[in-house]
Amino acid sequence: MAMRSVFDGGALRTEFESAGISIHFIPLIWKHVLQNPGCDLDSVPSLPSAAYPLLRSKFRAMTSSLAAAVDSKDRDTTKLLIRLQNGAFVEAVIMRYDTRLGKYNGNPRPGGVRSTLCVSSQVGCKMGCKFCATGTMGFKNNLSTGEIVEQLVHAQQFSRIRNVVFMGMGEPLNNYKALVEAVEIMTGLPFQLSPKKITVSTVGIIHAINKLHDDLPNVNLAVSIHAPDQDIRCQIMPAARAFPLGKLMDALQTYQNNSKQTIFIEYIMLDGINDQEQHAHQLGKLLETLKAVVNLIPFNPIGISSCFRTSSEQNVKRFQKILRGVYNIRTTVRQQMGQDISGACGQLVVNLSEQRSAGGASLLTDIEDLRI
Repeated sequence: MAMRSVFDGGALRTEFESAGISIHFIPLIWKHVLQNPGCDLDSVPSLPSAAYPLLRSKFRAMTSSLAAAVDSKDRDTTKLLIRLQNGAFVEAVIMRYDTRLGKYNGNPRPGGVRSTLCVSSQVGCKMGCKFCATGTMGFKNNLSTGEIVEQLVHAQQFSRIRNVVFMGMGEPLNNYKALVEAVEIMTGLPFQLSPKKITVSTVGIIHAINKLHDDLPNVNLAVSIHAPDQDIRCQIMPAARAFPLGKLMDALQTYQNNSKQTIFIEYIMLDGINDQEQHAHQLGKLLETLKAVVNLIPFNPIGISSCFRTSSEQNVKRFQKILRGVYNIRTTVRQQMGQDISGACGQLVVNLSEQRSAGGASLLTDIEDLRI
């Protein structure tokens, strides 16, 4: 029988409660494992004696292992290839930003390097977006809560993680229960990440969006719109057929009314498909009732078989100018990082037949710079 990760919080709480062990010891276990990822759970200090045989028989400190870590040439991006207990692989990407090199609201910022971690929530993906390499894998399985949190544990050995974005392999809202529990663990002891520094990205799973604010208040929501009308969305995102754009926008309006939070809109720029002036006007009108930030994403090549081309810089700038100037929508163009290690947005795919990693995914504009 496969052992559970000690970061599978729900399972660990259930076992402790059944054994009459206080769940208040759980953060102490997590802190020890975070500081000693390869440890034996017998080495965790100061637990009740009954806890050790229970942990030994049913849990492991880490069920995943780091198979490889690759740095980009500028060392701003590190791609982690992580082997799961079932033999499958996922990737997580660390992106480093030096706050001293930019400004926020026009003012210089103190500090130094801060890091964002892009995590995966599934092996493969059901959504089948045609511009995303992960879609070529199909869907393999959901990650457990522990397997999601362990990506953060692995990443902490390389960099102090300040932000987490669920923009890696998979559709996070299709693994809803594990997503919610993983975020709850990340925002509790010992990780103590701020919910405001966690972003969940989705293609628009309406029924999950409808309950997200209640389950994860203050977490950022990013929605992959990628086209301003339903027909184009369905052409490039087959799963959009199940989530009509009109109903999705209604769900986002309700979400914002309840949460009072800015919604991040992701929009990949595909030459001749969704990057023309009329598309910019359509998108502006679509978003006119929302408080939103649009992130324009240059298309990253996903292989020679791709029928898509990257929009010209001229088209991207014109698109941005229309959204900003005509519709007063805050619009950024995503800075590309990690392309030399296939660590840029949409390139995440793990080719098991060749036992190699060929991609990553990342939020390439610092989420803290987008908050209003």
